[in-house]
Amino acid sequence: MSALHHQVGGADLAAPPVVLPDFHHKSKMELPSSVAVATTGTIRPDLTSSSVNCGMALIAVDCEVPDDRAIDTYTRAVRERFPYPTRGTRELSRSEVVKAIKDGSQFSVDRWDAPADDLERIEEGGRIDLERYGGVERLQSELPGFAFQLARYRFGTVGPTNHFVELQRVEEILDPDRAAKLGVAEGQLTIQYHGGGGVFTGEIGRLFFRRKDYPRQIQAVNAALKPWFHLRTARSFAQLRARLSLYFTDGCTPLELASDEGQRLMLATAAAMNYGFAFRTATYAALRKIAAETFGGATGRLVVDSPHNSIYEEPVGDTMAVVHRHNSCRAFPAEMMTPGTTFADTGQAVLLPGTHRTSSYLAVAGDRAADSLYSACHGAGTIVSDLVTRGVSGNDPLGRKTRRYRYDDTAPADAYHFDDLGVNAALDVLVRNGLVKPVARMRPVAVLH
Repeated sequence: MSALHHQVGGADLAAPPVVLPDFHHKSKMELPSSVAVATTGTIRPDLTSSSVNCGMALIAVDCEVPDDRAIDTYTRAVRERFPYPTRGTRELSRSEVVKAIKDGSQFSVDRWDAPADDLERIEEGGRIDLERYGGVERLQSELPGFAFQLARYRFGTVGPTNHFVELQRVEEILDPDRAAKLGVAEGQLTIQYHGGGGVFTGEIGRLFFRRKDYPRQIQAVNAALKPWFHLRTARSFAQLRARLSLYFTDGCTPLELASDEGQRLMLATAAAMNYGFAFRTATYAALRKIAAETFGGATGRLVVDSPHNSIYEEPVGDTMAVVHRHNSCRAFPAEMMTPGTTFADTGQAVLLPGTHRTSSYLAVAGDRAADSLYSACHGAGTIVSDLVTRGVSGNDPLGRKTRRYRYDDTAPADAYHFDDLGVNAALDVLVRNGLVKPVARMRPVAVLH
């Protein structure tokens, strides 16, 4: 908690910082996870991840849970489509990169035949308007062409670590009316996907400030990109000195939203968000097609796509503020959603994953979501681990298990489940405080990570 106080002390806060369940601090991050911070007139990139638009999606598949042989086939096909290590092939042309940055998820609808109906289930419709911050033309004129060339690679991936593709069975419907509107039913197969925002988001996130999370390969790239981006385009000696002080020293200095530097940062951040939307839409479009080919039936339905690292201008109370979310997802109530969409009826859907050894939950924004800056935690993994370590939580009494796949040729292993005390504890905090309403509970049957 002291790290959070240190980061926001003296900040122009629009409301008290929000700390959500699963609060913890990773050493490579400036700010702890599972928080939301709103400022009145400054942008503070260190209040979110160095790569924006990491997020999760849930897909409802039109079939029941398949047998192990079919799951083997599906997982093998996913690994072939999204190998790790990646092959280093160019997925996009340079002009397509620009389209992804400008059009977000709509680009993937056009390019990879993702269903257009998906757009209403994606935050911001999968696209932030860049014109309000200067337009894509400004970004193209200032950002070195090399950055666009790099963004052609590894477009749409899964990869190991905490990113995953998980097959689940809907075990319990907790809100039948909303579940029906969102398209989930008991016994149904769902696919939960956790992925990043792609190459471009990593570039942009570290171009402006020197972050703690600064991999060597990005350091090497930025050795060329940063001087070109910031110094070549300076319009005066004073601006040159200011940019040297801002972007070539340690730390992340807050930028005034209304300033030229602030608008430039918001333009780059919004462009990175759009690329991330397009990236993730392309990935789960492929996951759905593979599922249809393997399991039979239609390609299924996107239930929700939800970023959990973001910077947006949003209403906070009676004013507009800059809301920074770090490993927390947006949860807007129905009245704040686009009229005529499913979420305008149900409230914005949010995911509360447990682990591959516990249940996960689908929920919607609650009646008091404003109390948490319209935010909910993006998972409960730390709580699950803590309760297991302390002996509070134990094994699943029914002995259920997840078929666990890796990216090598080893045979899948069985991971026996824990009970759901950890994920239920996180959900209970959100529900008791009116932040979310649970809709359905899913249990994992297989995972690739």
